Amino acid sequence: MTHVLLLGGTSGASQLAQALHQAQIPAIFSYAGATQAPMAQPLPTRCGGFGGAAGLAQFIRSQGITHLVDATHPFAAQMSRNACAACEATGTPLLALERAPWQAQAGDHWVDVPDMAAAAQALPEAPARVFLAIGRKQLDAFANHGQHHYLLRLVDAPAPGSLPLADSTVVLGRGPFSAAHDQALLQAHGITWLVAKNAGGEATRGKLLAARALGLPVVMVQRPPLPPRPRTEDVGAVLQWIAHGSLPAEAGVAPSSP
Repeated sequence: MTHVLLLGGTSGASQLAQALHQAQIPAIFSYAGATQAPMAQPLPTRCGGFGGAAGLAQFIRSQGITHLVDATHPFAAQMSRNACAACEATGTPLLALERAPWQAQAGDHWVDVPDMAAAAQALPEAPARVFLAIGRKQLDAFANHGQHHYLLRLVDAPAPGSLPLADSTVVLGRGPFSAAHDQALLQAHGITWLVAKNAGGEATRGKLLAARALGLPVVMVQRPPLPPRPRTEDVGAVLQWIAHGSLPAEAGVAPSSP
C-alpha cells in the first residue's frame, strides 16, 4: 500500500499536501520544527528532526513509507542529504519537489556569493541599511559587521536579546508578499542593500522585483550543493511519479527568473 512521507516547509509542500489529500493518497507531512506555529496541513503531521539519516531510515521502515518527497527549503541542505542517504539505505524511491533558482535579469544588480560568510564580506565597508531576507539561522555571519543597520522579517518574534546583531529592526509577517508591499517596506526603512538566498519560486520573488525597481544591489547567496536526485517543480508530476513510478517526459527543473 502506498504511504508517502512528505518533508515540507515550503509553499510547494503545502500545495502537494492538498493534492495528496484530495487524491486520498496516504501520507505523512513532516515539519523540521524551526517555526513555532507551522501552517496546518490536511495530512497527519509531525514536527521535529529524525535523528540524522539513520533515524530517518528507521522512521521509513517503521511507518512503511513507500515514497519520499523532499519539498524542504532549497537551503535545508542537511535534511536533503539525510533524505538521500536514508532512501539509499532503505531502497525507498525519492523525488525532490524543488523550485528552480532565480536568474538575474536586465536591471538587476546582483553580487553572487557561495555562502553567508561571503555575503557578509560582500557588503560595503561604509555603514549601510541592509534588508537581511535570510531568516534567523545564519545571522551570526553578520555579527562582526556592526557598522550596518539590519532589517529582518521573521515569522516568529525573537526572544529579547537573542539576535546577534547590534543594530537591527524586526518586522513580523508570513508571506507571500507582493512586489508593491516589499517596495514600500524597503523605502520606509531606507534600505540600500538586500541580502537574499536564491530560493527560487513565486512566493518570495517580490523583494527582488522591489530591489530592481529601486535600483538596489542584491547580495545573492547561491544554493548549497546536494547529491544528484530526480527533481520536478510540478505537483501534478509528483502525483504521476507516485502512481506510475516515473515523471512525465516534460517534467524537470529549468531556471526561473524574477
